[in-house]
Amino acid sequence: MSWAGFKKSVNRAGTTLMQKTGQIERTVDREFADEEAKYRTFEKECGALQKESKHYWDALRGMTAAQARIAETLETFYGAADTTSEGAMAAHAYKRAIDDIDSSFGRELDVPYRTAIAEPLGKMNAYFPIVNEHIAKRNKKLLDYDSARSKLRKTTEKPGEDPTKLPRAEQEHDEAKEAFDLLNEQLIAELPQLLELRVPYFDPSFEAMIRMQSKFAEEGYEKMSQVQRYFNDSVRDDYAAGQLDAQVEGVLQEMKELSICGGA
Repeated sequence: MSWAGFKKSVNRAGTTLMQKTGQIERTVDREFADEEAKYRTFEKECGALQKESKHYWDALRGMTAAQARIAETLETFYGAADTTSEGAMAAHAYKRAIDDIDSSFGRELDVPYRTAIAEPLGKMNAYFPIVNEHIAKRNKKLLDYDSARSKLRKTTEKPGEDPTKLPRAEQEHDEAKEAFDLLNEQLIAELPQLLELRVPYFDPSFEAMIRMQSKFAEEGYEKMSQVQRYFNDSVRDDYAAGQLDAQVEGVLQEMKELSICGGA
């Protein structure tokens, strides 16, 4: 930081302190405050959207990876028994279906997600630090303006013996006001425009998310439907009637009766 910049920082810190103690009047711009509040909400929502969309995608990837491990284990279980049984064929079909889903996920969904969702969200969030710099600069210019206005008022009330003191104070006031008004008016005009663009900007990403969710669900349903044909119709009927729970309980009871499981 240059010496001039350091002096400005010190002066602004002094102005802030004097405003807190009521020695310098603070400018209150309700119009800017309203627009900034809307912008801050948008900034927060975009950050959450980027974070949660990543969590969602990581969860899908985690689920497909877990499915692959489950399928591999089931195939091993049934493969160690009767490989010609309906269960073994179903386990093999399930493993093949999960492998197809996992492969399709990486091939058909991963790249579209990154290009249509992750990257647009990242680019939008990358604008916020730039906008925040403009807001911070505007706030600094506001401190300069408040300080110059206070100085002009005091000089006007007590001009002193130096005839150049009042003209200098007026010039400093006018320059500070002009610099502040320029940034303030720009932000008041452009912050609403930024918010208005959010819907058309995110429309393609939202549509892409819906399409990818639909494709993932439809493909999963299609693959699992192919696995179902390896089960007897009675299994599906028992499942629909809620009778499989009783069958599971029966098998668990047989396991409990084994001596190694605590049975007699």
